[in-house]
Order: sequence, then structure tokens, then C-alpha cells
Amino acid sequence: MRIDERIERQYAELSPQEQKAADTLLDRLGDLAVYNAAELARLSGVSKATMSRLFRRLGFEDFNEVKEHTRSIRSSGMPLGPQSSDGGLAAHLAQEQENLRRLAESLDEDKLSEAGDKLAGAGTVLLLGFRNSYPVALHFRQQLLQCRPGVSLAPQPGQSLGEELAGLGPADAAVLFGFRRRPAGFRKILQAASATGATVILIGDPSARRLAADATLWLECPVDGTHAFDSYAAAMSLVSVLANGVLIALGRRGRDRVREVTGMFDTLGEIEAK
Repeated sequence: MRIDERIERQYAELSPQEQKAADTLLDRLGDLAVYNAAELARLSGVSKATMSRLFRRLGFEDFNEVKEHTRSIRSSGMPLGPQSSDGGLAAHLAQEQENLRRLAESLDEDKLSEAGDKLAGAGTVLLLGFRNSYPVALHFRQQLLQCRPGVSLAPQPGQSLGEELAGLGPADAAVLFGFRRRPAGFRKILQAASATGATVILIGDPSARRLAADATLWLECPVDGTHAFDSYAAAMSLVSVLANGVLIALGRRGRDRVREVTGMFDTLGEIEAK
């Protein structure tokens, strides 16, 4: 049970001083790591003994265990972050650079080339993204459609997945975006896609690594943020690299497709000329 749930369940039974301490914990769940127990007690206006007693009532041995608990909550994707934006932009930039560095270290040219070749040679490509992964899958579809036809996106609003997966075969490819806070049935969907015989590429943060055995290719992409919400800048960068790889693998067919799509933009007047 998360610490906020423990506090909610026991709040009415806490003493007024313990409630003050509990309120302080809830207000600072995202940046508890920068405090020690004495500082939290001072911020709460309670004694250090009261703060320690609260930790024990909530089922923690000490403040170090509380900090480790909140770190695990954040690593699961739950929005928790510092209560102040001071220095936020610089910290955000540093984290984005770190995410891109980690992304580059986790990939290699051979794996990217293999992914590009698989997506270029597939009869159809199905992209699957849920919750926060959906916009990344949608952007990837937009890029792939400019260099090859036969790219679909699921799930469509209000629709099921069965009919999408049923059409896949060994000549096709599926890309599943599995960033953290995935739906509960994600593993079953991944396994069903693999069972069709299609090439299955799994893209996700490190929490999806345990699912990689059910995929043909695993591409790891960090989404860590300095504040409450995850950042998908590295994920967007990755799909850009993959789309470029597909275009290169397609060669002239890809370039012809780009010209065809651009010509249709001109015919429909959909894109600004300058």
C-alpha cells in the first residue's frame, strides 16, 4: 500500500500533531529525498519523536525506508515531484540530456538497422500504444506513412484489439509502445501479437525490460523527469531515428512515396507553401 493510501486510511486515528506531520509528508512526497527527519519535523511544527512515531504507525521502520518507498512510487510513473519550480528549467534540461545519453548507450547501429529493415520489409505495420504511449505511436505512424503505406494504429477510440491482431502474420510487423503505467493486460497483448508470427518490436522504459522475452526486438528508452510527470522527448527522438532508418532501408521506393505524399499535399492544399 502506498504511503498516501496508508495516511488516508489512518488519518482520523492520528493525533493532531501526527496529522500535521502527515500533511507535511503528503505535501512533499515528490522531494522527500532532499530532507532528513529533523527537517521534516521542523517544517511540520512537531517534535522529531512525533515524526518518528508517525513513520512507525504507517508501517515504516525509519525515514530511510520512507524515502526508498517514495522513490519506488515515482519510478512506477506516479506523478510526484518537488513543490517548487525554482531551478526547474535547468534541472529539466539536464535530465533530458541524461535521457538521450542513456538512450544512445542502450542502442547500437546493428539493432537500429535490423528494426528499420523489419519495418521496411513488412507487409503491414501495426502500431499499438496505450495511455501516455499513444501519442508516441501516433507520431510514429505519421512519420512512417510518409515513406511507406500499410501502417495502422491501435487501439482506435472505442474499438477492441482482436480484429487488429487477427490480421497479422509472419510477413507483418507490430510495434508495441510499453511505457510505464501500462494497462494491466499489456503482457497478454504482447504475447498475442508474438503468437501471430509477426515481427514484434517492443519499445519502453526500463520497467518493460521484463517483457522483452516476448518480443523479437527490445528497444529501451528512458522517460525520467525531474518533476511530477514523465518526459517523452527521448521517445520522440527514438521514433524519428527509426523512421529515418525505414526510409533508408526502402531506398527508391521510400523516396517515391515521399514525393507522392508531398504531391497529394499540394493537390489538396493541406500544407503551407512557405
